[in-house]
Amino acid sequence: MTAAATTTAVPARTYKAYGRPAWRRFLLTREMAIIALLVLVVVVSLAVVPHFDSPLTVTYLLRDIAPILLIALPMTLIIITEEIDLSVASIVGLSSVMTGLLTHGGWPFPLAALAAIVVGLIAGVFNGFLVTVVGLPSLAVTIGTLALYRGIAVGLLGTTAITDFPQDWTELAKANIPGTPVPAIMIPFVILAIIFAVLLHFTPFGRTLYAIGLNKEAAAFSGIDVGRTKFVLFTLSGTVAGFAGVYFTLLYSNARGDNATGMELQVIAAVLLGGVSIFGGRGALHGVIAGVLLIGVLGSSLRLAGITSDIINVITGVLLILSVVSASLLAWLQKRRSAAIGRKKGQAGVSSPSERATR
Repeated sequence: MTAAATTTAVPARTYKAYGRPAWRRFLLTREMAIIALLVLVVVVSLAVVPHFDSPLTVTYLLRDIAPILLIALPMTLIIITEEIDLSVASIVGLSSVMTGLLTHGGWPFPLAALAAIVVGLIAGVFNGFLVTVVGLPSLAVTIGTLALYRGIAVGLLGTTAITDFPQDWTELAKANIPGTPVPAIMIPFVILAIIFAVLLHFTPFGRTLYAIGLNKEAAAFSGIDVGRTKFVLFTLSGTVAGFAGVYFTLLYSNARGDNATGMELQVIAAVLLGGVSIFGGRGALHGVIAGVLLIGVLGSSLRLAGITSDIINVITGVLLILSVVSASLLAWLQKRRSAAIGRKKGQAGVSSPSERATR
């Protein structure tokens, strides 16, 4: 008998591509829960709140949240890598002041707007340099630059405001897409959203962000340039915040050093509400967009219902806390369920002595 004849053929093991079926992976997610909650709030508001279905409500709602929608795009990528940028609202204020000063100084508005966006880019580069080259924590760095950029903006313009801008540009910022109540600013937002979505979900660069957020040491050992990746993200964040500053200036026809004060908290709240983990490694862009819209729709409907802004802030805060707590609770329940399934399979795999004797 040859050795080949005595060799027992061992069947190859097969593994499922995914642990859960496709419909569960698509529907039973935190992002879909936020989208469902958004739909519920819209339906209830349409049925209960007077004038909520007015085209003007849609227009003003989207105009107000447009800067938050824009800044939330790069902020999502930054938080997925377990970093944060608290200076975005100050960059909006600084960009607004630069737009006003240069326009007031006789620059053509397109050139002044481009210069203001470049200022935002430089602010993002400075943040990225301190975080990735100097090695400082992004929380400390951006708290410092939050004060720095706001101080520069207020120092340049003082307590005055510039309100004289070319009428064509202010009308463009307030214009709607023809035949619809949707503001024209949604066009660049949709373009940017598609670019960031492709970058995050369909490219190797996007996968490196999740790898960095889950374990940056392992990502570095895998050959990912963690520092360069984060530097790119902070630069993108500053650039988009600069663009949002130009839009903010035109929308309100007002350049002031304290423009957009506190907006960073609204952006971060919306990103976390949209399902991005503050501990990094998790999140999706459609959930973030739904989170921004949910906060905007909720605030708009409550204001139309006569609720004061203080109560709206309380409701928004409670909603954010519940979203963070529910994520931790769901993760804990899923972990316990997986452990229970593992124990059950282990017990099934170990047969009793009497069972083995009968074989």
